[in-house]
Amino acid sequence: MMRREADDRRFFPPLEKVRIERIACTDPTAYGLHLTHWDCRSLQQIVIEQEVVSSIHFTTVAQILAEASLQPHRSRYWKTARIDEQFTTLAAKILWCYERVEWLYQHNELVICVDEKPNIQALSRLAPKQPMRKEQIERREFDYERHGTVNFFVAFNVYDGKMWGCCIDRNDHDHFLWCLRQIERRYSKAERIHLIMDNGPSHIDHHVGEYLATRPRIRRLFTPVNASWLNQAELLLRAFSDKYLDRFDADSRQHLIDHLNGSRPEYNRRFAHPFNWSWTRRHMYAWAEINGTLICSKTYATVH
Repeated sequence: MMRREADDRRFFPPLEKVRIERIACTDPTAYGLHLTHWDCRSLQQIVIEQEVVSSIHFTTVAQILAEASLQPHRSRYWKTARIDEQFTTLAAKILWCYERVEWLYQHNELVICVDEKPNIQALSRLAPKQPMRKEQIERREFDYERHGTVNFFVAFNVYDGKMWGCCIDRNDHDHFLWCLRQIERRYSKAERIHLIMDNGPSHIDHHVGEYLATRPRIRRLFTPVNASWLNQAELLLRAFSDKYLDRFDADSRQHLIDHLNGSRPEYNRRFAHPFNWSWTRRHMYAWAEINGTLICSKTYATVH
């Protein structure tokens, strides 16, 4: 009992805590290790080897890290965008639409973002899930059976936040052209459609370019390279997937298709809303001026 008390975090002087935090913020390779990241047990070993303390329990290391809001076991990805004339030119056109979406709507013009979620796997678990109960979260069988894949296309109306979507057999230019025709019919009363998309192979295909060249009502806007985060349809797919695809088990490919087709109108009825996009052209130009030619991109959008 006395030994555990001696290891209590309250007995560590502030300087020792700071040294432990500093090690946690240093790459393990600096200490001759092949580890890719720290955890509490590996940190416990290294702080003792570095003679920061004579002994410490890994749970005490966890407490020290928690107090300092350090989470070495977690990481996140970002995309690096090259800020050049092409980037600012393409991004400015898209941001102009976002800044003036209400004005455009009043003039019978729509801002529509399109994107696909390709190769959604239809998976069925080999045993029924165990539902949540007191002191136990929902549990799901790890093993599964595959029943094929589905490609899900979405069109997001930036003004009202509503979506249109459909399942397509292949993510190619022929199916993309079919989706474009459906968008034309769905928004036939709009005088102009500002169509925002990324640089996917089906989007930049010459057949698509030739088709849109005969459709002056549609203004095609590409996101810059490595900046598909400027497309609000990505936010839509993230929100939709969180609610309707995570934890869904499909008995067959058709079951997944039926689920997606039924989920789309429910999402519009219950959850659809415009995203609060706060990044403007002014922000972009200031950002580019400060950071030069190479900078890390972020999505300046929040969901309210």
